[in-house]
Amino acid sequence: MLFYRPLTSIHALTFDLDDTLYDNRPVIKQVEEKVTEWLLSQHPITATRSLAWWQTMKRDMARRFPDQCHDVSQWRYLQVQHGLLELGYSQPQAKQAASETLEQVMRWRNQVDVPAETHRVLAELAAKVPLIAITNGNVQVEKIGLSGYFQTVLRAGPDGRAKPYPDLFAKAAQQLQLDPRSILHVGDHLQTDVLGARQNGFQACWFNDQGQTIRRLTKASVLPDVEIERLSELLLIVN
Repeated sequence: MLFYRPLTSIHALTFDLDDTLYDNRPVIKQVEEKVTEWLLSQHPITATRSLAWWQTMKRDMARRFPDQCHDVSQWRYLQVQHGLLELGYSQPQAKQAASETLEQVMRWRNQVDVPAETHRVLAELAAKVPLIAITNGNVQVEKIGLSGYFQTVLRAGPDGRAKPYPDLFAKAAQQLQLDPRSILHVGDHLQTDVLGARQNGFQACWFNDQGQTIRRLTKASVLPDVEIERLSELLLIVN
């Protein structure tokens, strides 16, 4: 554990989900593989387009519909819909195909392996202070066994713009009825989590389980208050 600033009294915690409470990388890798297989089996015309073409389509959706793409599910829907439109589908056909694809994505996306350590730490913390989840992703906590620990789950899209925008942080502080300075946000991402927390008045805990050195990372525009490599270290700083 490394401290970059003295922590003030902590009355609540907010948590990022993906790559903080569980390893999300293999989940997303599997989702992308299965989406490709699904589209090829259900819509063979997609074989005429490369992965790079679909990635370009995704970036184009973010440029054309920036407000909608704060919601990663909607972003995926738009990518598939507009991709199929370019391949000659009618609007109703493309919408139906995008909806069906998104249903499959959500099924695969929730196939998450949550470590026993995460459950243990969250259970102990929830007995001490209120917990809120703040995520830019679309995992459904009730389907991966985490819903019982959090007072609420705030999602980019339905609840506001994605971190590091202030929307989700402000909503969390409002729901907790606490000064943001008494809330510690825990997350793995130096921009969306650490920068987001700090610029919105929260204390910031960087979850660094990859052994990175913060001063060598160009994306580290602000230091966290504290850095941990195991979630269990939170039990030492939350009374």
